[in-house]
Amino acid sequence: MRTLYVSDLDGTLLRSNERTSDYTNSVINRLTQQGMIFSYATARSYYTARKVTAGLIARIPLIVFNGAFVIDNQTGAHLLENYFDASADSLLDDLFAHGIVPIVFSFIGGEERFSFVPESCTKGMRLFLDNRKSDIRRNPVAAPDALKAGCKFYIACIDTPEKLKPFYEKYRNDYHCVYQTDFYSGEQWLEFLPREASKANAAGQLKKLMQCDRVIAFGDGKNDIDLFLAADESYAVKNADEQLKKYASAVIPSNDEDGVAQWLAEHFMTGETV
Repeated sequence: MRTLYVSDLDGTLLRSNERTSDYTNSVINRLTQQGMIFSYATARSYYTARKVTAGLIARIPLIVFNGAFVIDNQTGAHLLENYFDASADSLLDDLFAHGIVPIVFSFIGGEERFSFVPESCTKGMRLFLDNRKSDIRRNPVAAPDALKAGCKFYIACIDTPEKLKPFYEKYRNDYHCVYQTDFYSGEQWLEFLPREASKANAAGQLKKLMQCDRVIAFGDGKNDIDLFLAADESYAVKNADEQLKKYASAVIPSNDEDGVAQWLAEHFMTGETV
């Protein structure tokens, strides 16, 4: 029986320093050499995910932007893509009208960019942007309407719960919406993605592509619920959101204890993918 192992990154596979540990790297690299089919599914971009997992040798496709893309980790080619349709412009207009000016990820002129209006940045947005000062995808713009440019696939709002929660409730059935507190900063996020974009859908595509029979998932946040529901087995790290734990097969040690790597080292059996 062939098994696809899929792990979230932040708060799950990554320690609190936003890196995979030497132990996690060594365990996963050893087991993948023995035949384990391992990938990760993250809200991060391909660009930042590769930086924080630099010690991992992952040769199969990776799920990024909460399932907006599945990307070949060897070539960088997009194997699966999900973009907003024209309705996203109306969503942006609604956000603008209520004083919410998000960070918008899109392809402009064939290049990936994240666009923002510097004068409209909240504290949480500045924290996000300060961590990406040298990122070649940065695209500051002068006015909110410029955020509509290109082929959009991910809209990130970082603001107060009072401002964001009503928009989550309003649009949760129209888009794939993720409303949660950031693991590192404690800031409130509301993320919008195309309805078809989800970790669960992307994992299903990857399962089929890799000709696997089942999926075992690992996670810590509310944005992993759909993945847990679609998986055959699911494991929440000890530091996970209490709501996610309700959907888990079991709770394993925390991210800072290398819980995922510990579980894999104890449960993966060489030859199970044959």
